[in-house]
Amino acid sequence: MASSPEDFEDASAPDEPGRGRTRAGRDVLYVVLTAVVLTVLIQAFVARVYVIPSASMERTLHGCTGCENDRVLVDKLTYRFGDVEAGEVVVFRGPEAWTTNDFRVAPSTNPVARVVQSIGSLLGVAPANERDFVKRVIALPGQTVMCCDEQHRVVVDGKPLDEPYVHWQPGSSSADHEPFAPVRVPEGRLFVMGDNRMNSTDSRKQGGGGAAGTVPVENVIGKARYVVFPKDRWSVVSDHNPQPLG
Repeated sequence: MASSPEDFEDASAPDEPGRGRTRAGRDVLYVVLTAVVLTVLIQAFVARVYVIPSASMERTLHGCTGCENDRVLVDKLTYRFGDVEAGEVVVFRGPEAWTTNDFRVAPSTNPVARVVQSIGSLLGVAPANERDFVKRVIALPGQTVMCCDEQHRVVVDGKPLDEPYVHWQPGSSSADHEPFAPVRVPEGRLFVMGDNRMNSTDSRKQGGGGAAGTVPVENVIGKARYVVFPKDRWSVVSDHNPQPLG
């Protein structure tokens, strides 16, 4: 069938005013939505950025009321291929026996603000509204941990720990280390403590302490790898093994 002049006129006619801008707007929206979806998927399965609003891990991780809290990249893949080791800083879901929470923030009563809060948590720009904690692994399943020896050091299986990461608040020292009776860590669980020993509610106290204060290995979300924000705090999170070799 022969083409009419009108067909050629339609094919060569320029876009209507505003059509190009509409297409460009759709493209930008598509790119933004794709980036958000990829970010959410990556943070759900590979790595996630957490805000540290708690002082329990000072000075390894910086968190305090009214300050610029650290954002920490947590690796979610490591423990799918290997075991948790002593000295590693981990983020985990608090067991039922744990009450005090490092991350939980009160959800807003405004539904729009609540959605924004949830998205901010996923993107690492707001504290997670979850029962998540960040602590350092001190003793592994089957080990016995206690405090303290004559030099005020934590002891695991009869050997004192080397803990250069411990922070003592002004006016305090290792002599103020709160003693606790020997705890044999049950199989499948971990004994964890905060680096800020005078300001951390951890396995020593949560659930009444003892075996009840330990954390199921299956609750571990991932390993804290890097401080990624603020810029002047960029660093690798120490995973110094405090347990002596041999």
